Amino acid sequence: QVQLVESGGGLVQPGGSLRLSCAASTSIFSIYNMGWYRQPPGKQRELVAGLTSGGSTNYADSVKGRFTISRDNAKNTVYLQMNSLKPEDTAVYYCNIAFRLLGAYWGQGTQVTVSS
Repeated sequence: QVQLVESGGGLVQPGGSLRLSCAASTSIFSIYNMGWYRQPPGKQRELVAGLTSGGSTNYADSVKGRFTISRDNAKNTVYLQMNSLKPEDTAVYYCNIAFRLLGAYWGQGTQVTVSS
């Protein structure tokens, strides 16, 4: 069983930045892909940013140019750097990692609130 532990969420003013972390309990060297999703209040979960094993990235149109997904294999951690945050970025953010041999797992979620 793989555990993904997220951190870095919180309350930030519009225009501010946060960096979310997703630490895996096992090596992330061998994965299919990984992604960050978010679920705003009363809405469905949506993909925010994705990163493939080959290094390709994709972003939701609403966050392009503001968010960056990255990984640190040595720390078994995936990051989401969020800049120029807007109130509409308020949501619970989840990481998802699909491992080649272990299957796909979700983090527990971390709340991001953008408000003045």
